Amino acid sequence: MKTSGMAHLRGGIYWMLLALPSILFPTMIAYSLGLRVNTSRSLPIGIYAVTKDPLSKLIEFCPDGKAAEESKTRGYRSRGSCPDGAAPLIKPVIARKGDFVKFSSRGFSVSGRFLKNTAPLALDGAGRPLTHWIFGVYRVAPGEVWVASTHNYGSYDSRYFGPICTSSIRHRLRPVWTFH
Repeated sequence: MKTSGMAHLRGGIYWMLLALPSILFPTMIAYSLGLRVNTSRSLPIGIYAVTKDPLSKLIEFCPDGKAAEESKTRGYRSRGSCPDGAAPLIKPVIARKGDFVKFSSRGFSVSGRFLKNTAPLALDGAGRPLTHWIFGVYRVAPGEVWVASTHNYGSYDSRYFGPICTSSIRHRLRPVWTFH
């Protein structure tokens, strides 16, 4: 006896709906316990934990203004808990209050130390034009930080939106388990 394609499809949907809570529930529990899963290429893929360490080099923040709109509409951020309905970004802090940031077509130098993989790109991975931040030398002001990934040259970070306000930092993070 043959089963129709529709019956087979309905059976697959049934099992998918049955399995969905077993995926969502542990994810919600992990998030409430301060665990974050990074699947972006800006950092090593893995699990990160919220920390109270004020010097942690990793932060979770909600971008604002043009950066929020661009990152959401272009799909750089999935759905999430930021005010715009998209997910926060997780980025390494490269410069803090008092540091000197030099930004050029080669990338970032912070207090005289060049950071690899930080040159701005003209196009994103989908071939859309990117507008970089204004080249120049900046002294990091109180209440702001600069973020950039040296892990991946294609990261969407301060290369394109400049410094961020420390008030937009939601959490500081530390790696728990990462896959390189």
